[in-house]
Amino acid sequence: MRKDLLPGEQVITVTRPQPRKLAFPGLLFIVAPAVGAFACAWIVKGEPAKLVPLITREWTFWLVAVCVAGVAWILLGYCLPRLLRWHATQYVLTSRRIVARYGMLRRRDMQISLASVRHVGVSQSLWQRILRSGNISLDTGHGVDAVIPDVPEAAKFRNFVLDAIDELPDGVIFEADRAQGNAGDASQYRPWDMGEPWDTREGGRDER
Repeated sequence: MRKDLLPGEQVITVTRPQPRKLAFPGLLFIVAPAVGAFACAWIVKGEPAKLVPLITREWTFWLVAVCVAGVAWILLGYCLPRLLRWHATQYVLTSRRIVARYGMLRRRDMQISLASVRHVGVSQSLWQRILRSGNISLDTGHGVDAVIPDVPEAAKFRNFVLDAIDELPDGVIFEADRAQGNAGDASQYRPWDMGEPWDTREGGRDER
């Protein structure tokens, strides 16, 4: 992948949210066409007329069309958007930053400098513990926490972040310290920037 990196910056890992939210859309993707095909065959055989005598053969085309439209709506209107939303979400850890990217047509980026991170925490629900995912919280000072939700292998990702922080060059000034020394003007402190452009570059240590 090509990445718009700073001088000396390297990609450590690239991942996406844990795909557990795709379980139900995936099930519908399999079940809906099967149920639709069975319903269409049932209609073509004239079975609806046995239940409701008012339904004649002239209704067959429209009933089949309703079944096909219903299946198409489930696949294209429910399953596909959720798959695209998951695929368009990406978490990138570099030797200098954490970048979270959301959306395809409407893009939203969150960038957090590792030099500003004071504490890295992991919170997990029961399902997340079973699947080894979790929410990564990053304390950047001044009571501002950034949360990266549903990160797969959350403990390993946290260790990657801590290792990257430990490997920062000596003498790096924390953004929070710079903000505190700026005449007490907390409005100039920005733990992350929204919407900064970034691409990808070949050569990460781990990509998921």
